[in-house]
Amino acid sequence: MIKSELVEKLANDNPQLFARDIEKIVNTVFDEIAAALAEGNRVELRGFGAFSVKHRAARLGRNPRTGEAVAIDEKWTPFFKAGKEMRERLNRKPPQTDNQDSDNVVDVKF
Repeated sequence: MIKSELVEKLANDNPQLFARDIEKIVNTVFDEIAAALAEGNRVELRGFGAFSVKHRAARLGRNPRTGEAVAIDEKWTPFFKAGKEMRERLNRKPPQTDNQDSDNVVDVKF
């Protein structure tokens, strides 16, 4: 799902709100998360997960084309860890019905 799809879904679920207002809300939430991460803070959304930043030390890498050694600078990268509720939701098994194959084979025709 991309941001515009998220805004559209929220607008459909909340017809009393204007789409432009929902877009401002979504942008504000994303901007605040990004700003907190830029300051080195951790952002936790209960039931969803936590965003943090991880430090990657400088290292010596290799150019895959030439095999030449290349110095890679240190950097900070965003990291996301899914929350317990999110992991449980993703790993739920769908109930089997009588007309479903037990091996979950999907027939795709081109």
